[in-house]
Amino acid sequence: MTNLPQIGKMAPNFLTIGIYKNRLGKIRLSDYHGKKYVLLVFYPANFTSVSPTELIELSNRINDFQQLSTQILAISTDSPFSHLQYLLANRSQGGLGKLNYPLVSDLNQTITRKYHLLTNDGLSFPGIFIIDKEGIIQYYTVNNLLCGRNIDELLRVLKSIQYIQENPGQACPVDWRNGDQILYSHPLKSKAYFKKLYLNKSK
Repeated sequence: MTNLPQIGKMAPNFLTIGIYKNRLGKIRLSDYHGKKYVLLVFYPANFTSVSPTELIELSNRINDFQQLSTQILAISTDSPFSHLQYLLANRSQGGLGKLNYPLVSDLNQTITRKYHLLTNDGLSFPGIFIIDKEGIIQYYTVNNLLCGRNIDELLRVLKSIQYIQENPGQACPVDWRNGDQILYSHPLKSKAYFKKLYLNKSK
């Protein structure tokens, strides 16, 4: 049985064709190792109902991801030529228009299978993987085909992952955002946090 992708393990590498600024080019995941985090966004297929709302909003928020040294790669089992038509189609007609990151083609479904997201219909479940600069999977989620994802939450999780990697021994509590109080991974060191939070509250 093929091993499932796991937190703390190397993300399955791939080499395929992507479309960026209406041009075809090779996309290799390992090219980002040592340089950037990668937000790998699987979506069901071009011209599906929920996908353009997510892909366009990710493009609108590109500066937020760039500030976190993160490259977005959006991938489906469509051909590069289908991707090009999707990008050329007007947004008012369900197309994407210009995007600020590549669309990646997985026509032979190899990548989607490696990440265990292939549906029985040959589509991809909406999965997201946060891969760090060493190529290690730090986070992933898989959604229902008809449930859109939350970009603010993706950014919050990305920031928390980067924070704990830059600050060994610390941890981010529930709903943590930049500037919030942190925990320590050692349980005894975190007693001060729990005391402050819960001392005067009912049990």
